[in-house]
Amino acid sequence: MTAEQARLDDARERDVPWRRWGPYLSERQWGTVREDYSEGGDAWAYFSHDQARSRAYRWGEDGLAGVSDDRQRLCLALALWNGADPILKERLFGLTNSEGNHGEDVKEYYYYLDSTPTHSYMKYLYKYPQAAFPYDDLVQTSGKRGRGDFEYELIDTGVFKDDRYFDVFVEYAKAAPDDLLVKITVHNRGPAAADIHVLPTLWFRNEWSWHGAAERPMLQQVAGPAAAKAAVRATHPVLGERFLYSEGDTQLLFTENETNTQRVFGVPNRTPFVKDGINEHIVHGRDGVVNPEKVGTKVAADYRLTVPAGDSRVVRLRLTDTSPAALAAANGAAGGPFGAPFDAVFAARLKEADEFYATVIPAAVGADGANVMRQALGGMLWSKQFYHYDVDQWLEERGSDPFKPTRKQAPRNDHWHHMYNGDIISMPDKWEYPWYAAWDLAFHVIALTLVDPDFGKQQLSLMLRERYMHPNGQIPAYEWNFGDVNPPVHAWSTIFTYMLDKGRTGVGDRDWLKASFQKLLLNFTWWVNRKDRTGRNVFEGGFLGLDNIGVFDRSSPLPTGGYLEQADGTAWMALFCQNMLQIACELAHTDPDYADMALKFFQHFLWIASSMTQLGGEAGMWDEADGFFYDVLRHPDGRAERLKVRSMVGLLPLCAATSFDGKLLATYPELGERMNRFLATRPELCAAIHDPRAVGVAGRRMASVLDEKKLRRVLEKMLDENEFLGPYGIRSLSKYHEDHPFVMHAGGREYSVGYLPAESDTGMFGGNSNWRGPVWMPVNALIVRALLQYHAYYGDAFTVECPTGSGNRMTLYRVAEEIGRRLAATFLRGPDGRRPVYGGADTFQTDPHWRDLILFYEYFHGDNGAGLGANHQTGWTGVVARIMHLFATLTPEQALGAGRNKSYFETGRVADPAAAAGVPS
Repeated sequence: MTAEQARLDDARERDVPWRRWGPYLSERQWGTVREDYSEGGDAWAYFSHDQARSRAYRWGEDGLAGVSDDRQRLCLALALWNGADPILKERLFGLTNSEGNHGEDVKEYYYYLDSTPTHSYMKYLYKYPQAAFPYDDLVQTSGKRGRGDFEYELIDTGVFKDDRYFDVFVEYAKAAPDDLLVKITVHNRGPAAADIHVLPTLWFRNEWSWHGAAERPMLQQVAGPAAAKAAVRATHPVLGERFLYSEGDTQLLFTENETNTQRVFGVPNRTPFVKDGINEHIVHGRDGVVNPEKVGTKVAADYRLTVPAGDSRVVRLRLTDTSPAALAAANGAAGGPFGAPFDAVFAARLKEADEFYATVIPAAVGADGANVMRQALGGMLWSKQFYHYDVDQWLEERGSDPFKPTRKQAPRNDHWHHMYNGDIISMPDKWEYPWYAAWDLAFHVIALTLVDPDFGKQQLSLMLRERYMHPNGQIPAYEWNFGDVNPPVHAWSTIFTYMLDKGRTGVGDRDWLKASFQKLLLNFTWWVNRKDRTGRNVFEGGFLGLDNIGVFDRSSPLPTGGYLEQADGTAWMALFCQNMLQIACELAHTDPDYADMALKFFQHFLWIASSMTQLGGEAGMWDEADGFFYDVLRHPDGRAERLKVRSMVGLLPLCAATSFDGKLLATYPELGERMNRFLATRPELCAAIHDPRAVGVAGRRMASVLDEKKLRRVLEKMLDENEFLGPYGIRSLSKYHEDHPFVMHAGGREYSVGYLPAESDTGMFGGNSNWRGPVWMPVNALIVRALLQYHAYYGDAFTVECPTGSGNRMTLYRVAEEIGRRLAATFLRGPDGRRPVYGGADTFQTDPHWRDLILFYEYFHGDNGAGLGANHQTGWTGVVARIMHLFATLTPEQALGAGRNKSYFETGRVADPAAAAGVPS
């Protein structure tokens, strides 16, 4: 057991608060729904980046490389000034949805380099230009570009020319749960000496200015021990006392975390010291804007450094619950908060982090692969955030209380007034998405459980709690519209996480699984009651997270009238049934009551699967001529037509496949009898899908929408490099549509879907998310899972050409491995030394200070693998770490060889691909 694993055990078993302090600050609180009190719901315009330095937030805080306690009461983050910028660099800048030619986009370079699960060690890098930050240039030039143009990025402005920038590394190490050591190292990469203000900033989240105000906390300067002549005492009515020690004789600048109402609203300030006081003092040299009494609710230590060319300078701090007197008594008059013990803790925590990741990252991935995996996992751990949103309070404050007859209509979320969120949540991205998204989170957990199974389980449970899940059973989608519909992948993530945990500990957390099952039943019932319009087991769902993949905006009324029967919505529900069946089977081994539930979900799966594969006329989603699934458009007059777009929508039915080992039927033979009686009276249910009675390799059974014939036909298209199989994964739209776009006329206009391997040319859903060609990591992960499930059932006897037409035949395990290899290759250096993720950006490819820094983009160019969309969406793209882990140590012989009795869940290594795919064992 490593030291970090021991800390995780202490946190779980003895409630030692190793997780109390962590990277729980957003990197953008401005422009979020929570801060939007406008009449029309224009969150971007209501609270802008320009206002953020002057305006106190209501629901959360933001900062560079920031940390806070787990209720975000006390925050510590980095501010910088290069002597040229018009404002302090206190938070990240980016373009709003309307400003960017491809939607919102952060215009900064920052990297999450490392983190342990308890945040005992963390490392972050921010690249700060020495010239003035080109705020106006970024906005104006981007505004002139159209959807067919590339985005205008920070490096394109020339601000990094001649390497005139600082690399600012921020590291944290915990000496104890409430003793946080901080080291800021500033490297000057330029050819000449350069000046910089480094301003570590400590402040309280403003909880005292609102309805039901809390007692006001206080920061004040006190005498510090040796090597920290000035210290800050932070006093909070709940958090208690903390002390910030800053090395050396630095100046402490105090103000209040209060809105500068004069600047923002033209209303006189109620206090002489306001949120932007430190900015005004440093940048504009104003007097009287920081408190000479050295008290307040926000303070910065002003380090004025001159860094020679090619050299570095270090700033050290310590945030602790240990008072100056206690520190002096413990370390002696000369020791103080720094010195040799400080450096020893940093060295120990880094060594322990290395030891921990050596148990997580297989040696077989190599040094470059280990770097990619560690940054993927580190980025996911950095992307945890304290998310605070009391929807009922928010509605009341904006005059939209749903229980008042004179209320104003809220622009969003007024049916979610039961929601109270105040938790640490895994975010897709702390800039573009400083808020959770339910289906993203399910994928986060698949990777997070590599390093922190307890946190993963807690995250899945959180979305099912009564203050999150709607009383009707719907799981909240995302902040901009909790009532929108995300794919139902929660049950899949739950059983996958359970099996991994069971393998790790030897005993599955059945209480957790049982509690999850009960809540998931509510969610399943919501889907059946709300999204099966006709009661025929064909599902809608609308948006379903796939943004602009469809011909129409699937969240809006159709221009044709009528409605869509969605191949993806129905496939998601088929998989949901299989996952619930898996959970019921697992629980039934010790609780017979769940055996009936297993039969219930088995039957429900058959109803849904058969509805997808109806043959003849226009009735079904399966097109026999094309050998593919399509959405079905139902017209108001009763006519139906398939929308023949070959997209991920038609590949998702392939993902609805799960193998079972048959042990439950051996334990409860009457279940098999009831199952057979059911099928004997309804033979049509199995006529066009895989027959669940058929026995495969090792006595396995399989639930699958696709029988062998359909599976081969879909795989033929999926593995065709002229259709879905790209060099870096499965594309979201077939390349076939590059020369053959789908065109349809409706409502007096033309609608078309063509292959777009990079950014979108449509403004649908803000225009910043493209499912018309790029590779998306999470759905690729589901395809890999499905292929492993099929291989577990069919074994080595089932082979296909991969790529199609190559003459190279592979087992489905080998196909899964090949897709996994292509996905990982997106980030790894190729034979030419370049990483596909960075495309033609030479600085990122060749510069030694850039080339090993990995960005985990939202999606990837369908032909060359270049990163696209949000550039820090480690959240679900981080699932590549699980894929790399899965295939790292498997040999060909292990696919169906002697290692079968040791599963991936039991060893953390792949010995049995069936178990690796999530087959109960």
